[in-house]
Amino acid sequence: MLTARRSDEGARRWPLSRIFTLVAAVAAVLAITTIVLGGLALARLTAARAALLDVAGPAVIAAQQLSRAVVDQETGVRGFGLTGRPEFMDPYTSGVADERTQVAALRAYAATGGFDHVGRDIDAVEQAATRWRDAYANPTFAGVRPDAVEGRTLFDGVRAATGTLTADIDVQRLADRDRLNAAAAYVTVTGIAIAVVMIAFLAAAAVGLRRAVLRPVSDLAAQVRDVVSGGVQRPVHGAGPREIFELGEDVDAMRLHILHDLDEAQEVNRRLDRQTRDLERSNRDLEQFAYVASHDLQEPLRKVSSFCQLLQRRYGGQLDERADQYIEFAVDGASRMQRLINDLLAFSRVGRTTEAFTPVDLGEVAAAAAAQLDQVRVDTGGTVTVGVLPTVTGDATLLRQLLVNLLGNGLKFHRDGVAPEVTVSARTVDEGWEIAVADNGIGIEPEYADKVFVIFQRLHGRDLYPGTGIGLSLAKKIVEFHGGAIGLDTTGGPGTVVRFTLPTTPLPAPEEK
Repeated sequence: MLTARRSDEGARRWPLSRIFTLVAAVAAVLAITTIVLGGLALARLTAARAALLDVAGPAVIAAQQLSRAVVDQETGVRGFGLTGRPEFMDPYTSGVADERTQVAALRAYAATGGFDHVGRDIDAVEQAATRWRDAYANPTFAGVRPDAVEGRTLFDGVRAATGTLTADIDVQRLADRDRLNAAAAYVTVTGIAIAVVMIAFLAAAAVGLRRAVLRPVSDLAAQVRDVVSGGVQRPVHGAGPREIFELGEDVDAMRLHILHDLDEAQEVNRRLDRQTRDLERSNRDLEQFAYVASHDLQEPLRKVSSFCQLLQRRYGGQLDERADQYIEFAVDGASRMQRLINDLLAFSRVGRTTEAFTPVDLGEVAAAAAAQLDQVRVDTGGTVTVGVLPTVTGDATLLRQLLVNLLGNGLKFHRDGVAPEVTVSARTVDEGWEIAVADNGIGIEPEYADKVFVIFQRLHGRDLYPGTGIGLSLAKKIVEFHGGAIGLDTTGGPGTVVRFTLPTTPLPAPEEK
């Protein structure tokens, strides 16, 4: 009944899609209005700028050049009249050509800008110039002496006509400039108005969305966090749009489901805790058994090995060949079993005899490990090079055993006819220190990079390379006991590179031994 009532209430609420559609519609209307108003304002500004820069401005220049052309004509006529020299006709001729050019340009500007009065001014200039040329300029070039006073009067009429033309065009230019300023001001006002409207819309939309959407989401999130923090008994209520309200219903249903399953989960956790404790106890028992078994097997195995060796020394050569072979098999098996038990004992002792970590100079430890392998190095003709190594915190005995195993492998697994070369180096990494033990031996294929660290795993037969298959697994256990990691560098190149890390601040040594 409660769920049905909530569902009916949720159906009466606006969905988010309707809210966002309304906001988008208002935004679209404002955007279209903004585009239209902005376009009109820019079109008005463009038209005013074109009228001033493309029509009025060039018209003023053309009027000035027209006045200069008329003056050039008058200068040529006066010079010819005074001297009679034909070169004074050149200014007159060029002035007439310039006059026609500028008149044509002015008529085009007048037609473009719709300047009817400018067209009348141009007609007046042409008429006055024609009267002056007919009555004074042409007779002068023909050798007739016209009346100078009349000529001056006619040319003053030309000057007056060009002055009127220039004045009218300048007035038109000023009017166009005022229209450009007005259009620019209109664009500014329109831009400010659009900005104000958009800011107001965004502010209103932000406030509305915050109140209608974000606040209900925040309230629901706070209730969910309260449930996560342990307030499972308190119900969860959604508010706002339909989706958020229904999400609140779903969260509350999930809360009820959590309450229903909480007892079962707690019981499962209790069972897991019991099983974990049983597993830890079983692991401790297994480690203790391995330690005790390998320790207690030492004495009887030594006796077996000693008596087998005694038989070999005393009766070797006195029995038949098969008996000597059997005795040799027994001695070899006892020796391998003793080495295996020693390695198992060392494996099980990792961490048992460590009371606390102390500063350890890895350089000294590596030198001691290399010295311990002097006989192997001499037998193989190899070399061990120890670089600059740091001082770390750990168990010196275990770290020496680690390096003995790694250096020993580098000397043991060498190629035929190639003297082994083993180097130890260090560098800093994010985890602390990375120690690399590299050799030029037979190498390890990348697919076996993880397998070699598993106990009793061997890649070669005992007849080729002796060993128990525990060395690298023991090295891994020592490194992990110090809080580091170990692995093979399979980036290529001859030989094998074993890299292990030791943290700057290692894990504390366990108290249990």
